[in-house]
Amino acid sequence: MKKELREQIKQDEFASGLEQAVAWTGAHKDELRIGIGVGVVLLAAAGAVGYYQAQRSREADRALRDALTTYEAPVAGEVAPGAERPSGQVFATPEEKYRTAAAAFEAVERRYGSSRVGVRARYYEALARIELKQYPEAEKGLQEVQSRGSGIEPELARAALADLYRRSGQVDKAVEAYRGLASNPNASLPRDFALLSAAQTLEDARRYAEARSTYRRLYEEFPASVYAAQARSRADYLQSAQG
Repeated sequence: MKKELREQIKQDEFASGLEQAVAWTGAHKDELRIGIGVGVVLLAAAGAVGYYQAQRSREADRALRDALTTYEAPVAGEVAPGAERPSGQVFATPEEKYRTAAAAFEAVERRYGSSRVGVRARYYEALARIELKQYPEAEKGLQEVQSRGSGIEPELARAALADLYRRSGQVDKAVEAYRGLASNPNASLPRDFALLSAAQTLEDARRYAEARSTYRRLYEEFPASVYAAQARSRADYLQSAQG
């Protein structure tokens, strides 16, 4: 009897709750209709934003690929005599190629700003400007990339800056940059190669004692390096040349 009573009470409570819900719905049908409408609008907006972001990402990747195709395109003088002409664009001179590539990367960076694609475009634009010997513009671009947080692009920019300083005759800056890369276990440039580059930069500048010391550091710290034998040979040569 008690069990039947409990069941009846539950049924009465459920029926009462259902009646209250129906009554509340009838009294607030306008609010419900508005709420449902807002929910539908929000879902549609979220879908539209997601679609726009995905579409923009695809466009950015495509623009960067097109600019890279220009950057990597052959120059007429680089095609071996008698070889089949490469498909795609072939530039008359390196200057023409890198000028066109720099403009293409600049357009990508301007459109996509601080996104991953935009930062990468800024990096490649700087590389193109190095080839054009536009060193101040290239240095500014690489420093901007280097300051933009983590990821591979800032590390690549550090290595490119060292090469820029070497090419432009800024020996002290180049050596400092290479030594910084050699001391960083997380650097993108192999540490033994960074030391080799520092030593060669010093040797080219006729700073032979410093060059010899850097060559020695290379083969002592990285005895298994593919550059160890070369470094030892250069260190011995500089030692004998200086008497």
